[in-house]
Amino acid sequence: MTAVISLAPLLERFFTQRLLQERRVSPHTISSYRDTFRLLLKFVQQRWHKPPSALTFEEINAPLVIAFLDHLEHGRGLSVRSRNLRLTAIHSFFRYVAFELPTHSAQIQRVLAIPSKRFTRTLVRFLTRPEVDALLAAPDRHTWFGRRDHAFILMAVQTGLRLSEITAIIRDDLVLETGAHVRVIGKGRKERCTPLAKPTVAVLKAWLREPPRGDGRLVFPNAKGARLTVFGVKYMLNKHAETAARVCPSLKGKRVTVHLLRHTMALEMLQAGVDRAVIALWLGHESVETTQIYLEATLAMKEQALARTTPRCPCPGRFRPGDQLMSFLNGL
Repeated sequence: MTAVISLAPLLERFFTQRLLQERRVSPHTISSYRDTFRLLLKFVQQRWHKPPSALTFEEINAPLVIAFLDHLEHGRGLSVRSRNLRLTAIHSFFRYVAFELPTHSAQIQRVLAIPSKRFTRTLVRFLTRPEVDALLAAPDRHTWFGRRDHAFILMAVQTGLRLSEITAIIRDDLVLETGAHVRVIGKGRKERCTPLAKPTVAVLKAWLREPPRGDGRLVFPNAKGARLTVFGVKYMLNKHAETAARVCPSLKGKRVTVHLLRHTMALEMLQAGVDRAVIALWLGHESVETTQIYLEATLAMKEQALARTTPRCPCPGRFRPGDQLMSFLNGL
């Protein structure tokens, strides 16, 4: 008879040994996986009135996981993409458990067989040059916060750094002399250097002459000198986007994020004729194929491609009725 396995020590070893020690994943991944299991344990507790520490591994089976994912999508209103991210975390845990508990392979395989949901992939959103100019002009540079925000937005839109990367930059990561660049540790703990344009270097040099806050290491600290939070950056960009929309009405209704600025930079490089491989290296993409989404997003490049083609003859030919069976199939 197979012994009952407690869930708690398995989950703890998954985070401490597998994620932190063996894979050394980023803090962002840890937070995402942690939130997934917090939601799952709360769901089980509400459903069975059983404390999480008393759960057994056998109780976390495929029907329960499917019910949890349906609850996230329909009960909490999560998007299909977010639902799939939660499933990814659960799959990662069960792949780890497959080595720990080979006796439970049937249960594990049923959970691993739960597929991700397909979803409609929308076009990449981006800002136009007038919208970027209005956003950069929005911060009041007579104040400390305005100068910080202006430097932050300029660096984000010129480098295409991710939110976690730009908020973690310290002064030692910047080289502002010959060969100016910023060094970051990105996704998958991959280190990369991103060049800095001359206008960005000038703004950063002026900004770094400001009296430091906190220990003075962070390039873009909050008022107390600590690292900017996700909500702090969101508040900053929303405030300046609202101000910029008074000058540039096309910004109204657009949700400005650091990732949107990243897309904007990538599309500008693509439209300027920069090779996709270079853009992938610049953005820190694992594969060049990831950069394909930008080709699909820009209408200007599609219009240029259309202009290079030979127009079809507009002269209509003589009408000939189609085959009835083919018409039936075409109409399905």
